[in-house]
Amino acid sequence: MTQLFRDARSGDACAVALSAPDDFTGWREQARRLVMAEVPPDRVVWQVPGEGGDDLFAGPGTARRLPTPPRDALPPRVPRAFLDLAGKAALHSDPQRYALLYRLLWRLQSRSGLTEDGADDDVRRLALLARTVRRDIHKMRAFVRFRVIQSDAGERYVAWFEPEHHILRANAAFFVSRFTQMNWTILTPQGSLDWDGAVLREGPPAARGDAPAEDAAEDLWKTYYASIFNPARLKIGAMLKEMPKRYWKNMPEAALIPDLIAGAQAREAQMVESGAALFTEARPASLEAIAAGISACTRCPIGCNGTRAVAGEGRSDAALMIVGEQPGDSEEQAGRPFIGPAGQVLRSHLDQAGIDPAQVWLTNAVKHFKFVMRAPSKRRLHQSPAAREIDTCRWWVESERLLVRPKLVLALGASAARSVLGKTVSVQKVRGAAMPLEGGAELWITTHPSYLLRLDDDARAAEEARFAADLRSVAARLAELTG
Repeated sequence: MTQLFRDARSGDACAVALSAPDDFTGWREQARRLVMAEVPPDRVVWQVPGEGGDDLFAGPGTARRLPTPPRDALPPRVPRAFLDLAGKAALHSDPQRYALLYRLLWRLQSRSGLTEDGADDDVRRLALLARTVRRDIHKMRAFVRFRVIQSDAGERYVAWFEPEHHILRANAAFFVSRFTQMNWTILTPQGSLDWDGAVLREGPPAARGDAPAEDAAEDLWKTYYASIFNPARLKIGAMLKEMPKRYWKNMPEAALIPDLIAGAQAREAQMVESGAALFTEARPASLEAIAAGISACTRCPIGCNGTRAVAGEGRSDAALMIVGEQPGDSEEQAGRPFIGPAGQVLRSHLDQAGIDPAQVWLTNAVKHFKFVMRAPSKRRLHQSPAAREIDTCRWWVESERLLVRPKLVLALGASAARSVLGKTVSVQKVRGAAMPLEGGAELWITTHPSYLLRLDDDARAAEEARFAADLRSVAARLAELTG
């Protein structure tokens, strides 16, 4: 790395040339010396290869040694959080990023808590740059698609990607770790990475034509993508935010997306119908028969995972039926619904709203506990049921409702709502309002109490207030319906 300076003590500007656009280590070393030499931000120009200004101070007599800091000068001190954010922000394509970092470093020497001031323009800009870079890093990891090239030396996998920022080297370790056994090359307009199974090498920038356009394996990948595409969970806005169209041209499965979206509604209806079609026998004649039936049910993977089915419980002619998502660890062990932490939150709020839990029919959209085992503690962690699993179990929920004949059904969360309606809805959009059901009953939807348990203290207080308000509305409406 070279330095070009004018005498900092004379008041003229000094320029520092970094070795590469992502040379955060070089910036950190030189910024440290500049602060110790008391060179203010307005007298420093950071030169980055390929970003212009390389010859700004290249006239005769301008090459000077970096001012030597006084012997008693203390090295700058900064919070760890600043270094983490600065390391990410240095990868941004903003040509003023290094100037911003040095300005913040300078200001931190007199104001140690500066990075905690979210209203400060420099702090907000730093956070934005870091956030944008993290997003670009994630997109590269998610959307790189390798295509295989056959040669005398064997198979080699080549991918083309166009990052928005200088993230190629920052992502190298991820791809080496993920694809250790493959020989692969990633080509970008900024440079390339080449892994031969043992050594990682950097190469020059590439063009799109240097990467293969397609390979024989793409039909298999498209078939797999189409098979895992879940129309019941389709949210086009969220999908485009997560998978922007600018990446589609390099992703073979993107060619399928328009048709998959167009047919999503029909496929969702087909999924619901196929779930109901699994049941060919007559509906159970009693709640006891339902309990026996779900204990023997193996029509979906959850029913085959070896856990105990948890039947509904409560008053068999209840005016209010409450549907949750699925039994949890505590419920599965005891064989009763809503007795775990989330159930205790629900029962407490029901009491406060004036609803006696003993007078309610309590059940779940899915009757078995879906979980993943966490090693090494072997703790069973909750997993959300898939749409097909909810739709398969919907027959049992409908059978319960036909027997209990409640005047009002309260669905806790999106899974519970789907088990009653047969389609996915946005809880936040429909909560707090009645929806008519076949047979004259009303459906009300709110969040699941387990959602409250996942929030931090500040957010939980606000959401608990909304949850309590929803239950008070349900209690008031229930009083009207029952006279």
